[in-house]
Amino acid sequence: MTALTVPARPEEDDTRLRPVPWRRMAGVTWRQHRYALLGVVTLLGAVAVYLWIAGLQLHRAYAAAIACHPARSPACQDLVNTFNGMGTFLANGSILQALPALIGAFVGAPVLARELETGTYRYAWTQGFGRWRWTLGKLVPLAVAVTAATAAFGALLSWYYQPYLATPGHQALGLSQTSAFNGGLFDLREVAFPAWTLAAFAIGALAGMLIRRVVPAIVATLAVYAGLAVTAGLFLREHYLTPLLTTSLTVPGSAWILSQWWTKGGTTLSQSTIQQVMDPVMQRLLPAVPPDQVHLYKLPTILNAEQYLTQHGYTYWTRYQPGSRFWPFQWIEGGWLLALSALLIAATIWLVRRRAT
Repeated sequence: MTALTVPARPEEDDTRLRPVPWRRMAGVTWRQHRYALLGVVTLLGAVAVYLWIAGLQLHRAYAAAIACHPARSPACQDLVNTFNGMGTFLANGSILQALPALIGAFVGAPVLARELETGTYRYAWTQGFGRWRWTLGKLVPLAVAVTAATAAFGALLSWYYQPYLATPGHQALGLSQTSAFNGGLFDLREVAFPAWTLAAFAIGALAGMLIRRVVPAIVATLAVYAGLAVTAGLFLREHYLTPLLTTSLTVPGSAWILSQWWTKGGTTLSQSTIQQVMDPVMQRLLPAVPPDQVHLYKLPTILNAEQYLTQHGYTYWTRYQPGSRFWPFQWIEGGWLLALSALLIAATIWLVRRRAT
């Protein structure tokens, strides 16, 4: 009988040998997982360099467009068009949503699954590590490392996207804008991004413990993370604080608009009904202009049509979250993700201690 085949005895694992000091366990963790951590640093570093270079150009173009006067001159419009044409590859942030999932799948899932799959954990438990110390010594340092790295990366992402965030002057100048609540950008800011990465890591660690095979654990981590992210973005986030209601026709560009509808006499009207009412109004209000200049008139014309409807007994309702709630939403989401991560890591440690091997 060898160390790799001896039956696991939970009651003896932690007392048979003098416990190995935590600093030595940290050294073992580093040696075992340094390539995964270096892979994270390399991936984030490469993207960070690109964001830094592209961000400098984006900020310069934004500053030039904002400072140009008069705003409607051809020269200023050229600067606005230059800014609007930049950063299209990363403009909505969606492509970067995969980073936390990849870190969770390829760093978190193999942490326990690889040793459980190969059986080398048995040797570790006979060397004075013990089950819970072995698990804790692996999960906590790696979780702290990936969270710290992605927190710094989230700060860079926040700086990069700052010119796109809606301000009162964006719409008037014709600059591309988006709300800070944009589904592709909200998860990339300083609080939410490391919180989602930590959650992905914890999901991967638990999947590795439950499945005990690396590849299936990676697949399970990606699937569970995707389901959690979609659920949070589509169903949970908008309810963190009670949305506001307004009948104003203009809502700040920084607001997160949840829904809009027309009513008359207390009855909610369908979109097709409103369209039938607005079509003749729009035809009367839209001036005869060359096709290449229609965009200069379309927005004011729509507002005029909406004002016409409000003057004739129609009410336009908007349900929204104001831009001032962005940071409270970030901390709320970061808080429940942190609690979920702590629960998943605790469950993983408990399973390692209690589950027969």
